[in-house]
Amino acid sequence: MNGNYQTHWCESLYDAKAAQLILYGRALGLSHGEAEDVLQETFLALMQMVFAPANPEHYCVRSFRNRALNHRRSLWRRLTREWESLRWFEKSVDETPAERAAMRCLAELPQAQREAIVLKVWHGCTFEEIGGLMEISANTAAGRYRYGLQKLKSKLEGLVYERDERDTIKFLAAAPSVGGA
Repeated sequence: MNGNYQTHWCESLYDAKAAQLILYGRALGLSHGEAEDVLQETFLALMQMVFAPANPEHYCVRSFRNRALNHRRSLWRRLTREWESLRWFEKSVDETPAERAAMRCLAELPQAQREAIVLKVWHGCTFEEIGGLMEISANTAAGRYRYGLQKLKSKLEGLVYERDERDTIKFLAAAPSVGGA
């Protein structure tokens, strides 16, 4: 395997997953800066691999999760994270009040439910993949996703959402029950 291929698959993976991984880091309780640090550590490790993993996207998400959980264990980082907790998502000038409400509600969910939702919605993982990443059964992953969606739906009822791109609130309102997923 030559160096060009190694660089190419890492660059492609970074382009495809970086923003999603930052959000996933936020779902795991990291500040935005901490999530960026873990992202950098993850890709530095990937670039040092001699061979690309069999399933690069899954390996990348799993590697990021492990590094993020290790990163969170520090007391000082935990104290910093408490101060940073108000800035869960990056702010945007064109944010609507409904988007801010949706971000606030997602941030208020228990970490396990928030993690399952981010992995399912933004990463497109199956419940089996989520279970494997979180080291729980697929049924438990589906339950955390379902309960998290129910909480989001109840908190967001009556809000009007006007964006056309990746319309998460409409998605949440139309989300099938776990048996139909």
